[in-house]
Amino acid sequence: MTNSIDVYVGSRLRRRRRLLGLTQANLGEQVGIRFQQIQKYECAANRISASRLFDLSEALHVPIQYFYDGLNNNEVANDTGAMPADVLSQRETMELVRAYYALAEEPRRRLLDLAKAMSISP
Repeated sequence: MTNSIDVYVGSRLRRRRRLLGLTQANLGEQVGIRFQQIQKYECAANRISASRLFDLSEALHVPIQYFYDGLNNNEVANDTGAMPADVLSQRETMELVRAYYALAEEPRRRLLDLAKAMSISP
């Protein structure tokens, strides 16, 4: 049976993979498994073992804790009207983040200020 923690860890795996611009096949090659297994991990059809989670954290350049970050606060954030967790899994969001970090520091800061100013309700 699928556990909510497995779903959360799988979504974090997908989010990080996409943020790095990796395909499921690319990531699978790095850890020595087929892309289908990555698919199963991401949709929580299969649980990720401790040793595999370690391999994935190495390949994605994150500490193992990354996969659990925000887990305790996930339900709380959704109840307070915060941004839904799946927005970070969308392709458009990943493209925006990549473009943002491709900018130099000063334009990034200006863009962030502009976005904040535009999001304030009148």
